Amino acid sequence: MGPRIVWRRSVTAAGIYGSALLGILATVVAARELTKLDFSRFALVFALTGLLQLFLDLTVEEVVVKFGNRYIARSNWPRFHRLLRLALVVKVGGGALGAAGVVVASFVASWMWSIGGVRDALLVAALLPLVQAAEGVGYAVLLLRNRYDVRGGLLLFSMALRLAAVAVGASIGLVATFVAIVIAQCISTGTISAVALAVVRRYPQAEPEELGEDRRPIVSFAVQSSVASGLTSLRGLLPTVLVGVVARPLQVAHFRIAQAPQTAFATLSAPVRLVLLAEQTRDVEHGRGDRAVELLRRYVIATSALVVVAVPALWLAVPTLIHWIYGARWVGASNPVRLMLVGAAIQLVFGWAKSFPVSIGRPELRTAGQLIEICVLVPLVLVLGSVYGASGAAGAFIVSSAVFGVFWIVQLVRLHGVLSVDGAGAGA
Repeated sequence: MGPRIVWRRSVTAAGIYGSALLGILATVVAARELTKLDFSRFALVFALTGLLQLFLDLTVEEVVVKFGNRYIARSNWPRFHRLLRLALVVKVGGGALGAAGVVVASFVASWMWSIGGVRDALLVAALLPLVQAAEGVGYAVLLLRNRYDVRGGLLLFSMALRLAAVAVGASIGLVATFVAIVIAQCISTGTISAVALAVVRRYPQAEPEELGEDRRPIVSFAVQSSVASGLTSLRGLLPTVLVGVVARPLQVAHFRIAQAPQTAFATLSAPVRLVLLAEQTRDVEHGRGDRAVELLRRYVIATSALVVVAVPALWLAVPTLIHWIYGARWVGASNPVRLMLVGAAIQLVFGWAKSFPVSIGRPELRTAGQLIEICVLVPLVLVLGSVYGASGAAGAFIVSSAVFGVFWIVQLVRLHGVLSVDGAGAGA
């Protein structure tokens, strides 16, 4: 492994870990500055906005990475530039749909939740899907050049802006917090778009042409990736919305805090998954399937060893950590946090399932696994959340994560013959 690759991976990890820390700090600041009721509203508005943004949007970033690498390998620059333009149009259209969805939700939120006072905050937050639309395509362009280090740095910059926005806005009130977040997002998206445009101009220029016979597989890939991404967002965001429906407002706040291990572990693997997506896809498209499989094996071994060591120690330290970080008034969230810790550990070990199906051209496997997981998670959250509040919802997350893990163990056994030196490329 060359020093340049080591440097890029190290910078990527630093950027993503730093951004995660800033994101957690933003939640901590909101929890400390806002009242308990306003923090519950903050959690619900964030969850519903993110849910609608991802659910009503087409995920084209993975299409850009997959087919963009293919066109680069074949030096097909006319279709390469056509792909990027279409991706940007689709993302902006999806952002507009997401914004419209949040506006509609602002007028029916009082029917969904017993907690009121969220309409104004939702109307402001409705701008986020549209403002953020171009950001995903910009990040995908950076992955095409394997510049995940730049992506990590830009993500760190974006989260620093968001932390500053929450710090300023939360000292004023809930609506002011979302106004500041929208302003921060405008600055972030503008910066990322400018960098991505500079990267695109470094490729050979050509007049875009129609995608031809690639149109149907690209559309199919985009739909499947969008469904999979929508299901991923459901796992992270829908439980918060459902807890708000079946439990008291305080339980929503507890569940929001309980999601910290999920966020932390997902972030822990994020730079590795980013590298896996970029490098495994490139390896498969260039006929180096053995390298893609070896990266997968290393990931599973490393994460399994990590959770065996870390989870017991963190389990014991949870009440103390909550007291130090969030303050004494939130120690009641300890049990939900501990339960989410177990589910997050399972998700960490199987985190490769987000990128590997894309790399080998089998996104339908990811969709199937996440659909099964959601079908288990949603009814359990409603039932257990109504009885045990945030702890019940966290327990539902453990069960659904375990089912997800079993699904992928079965798939690896079934695909054993495909995941060979030549088989990975053939499977694509």
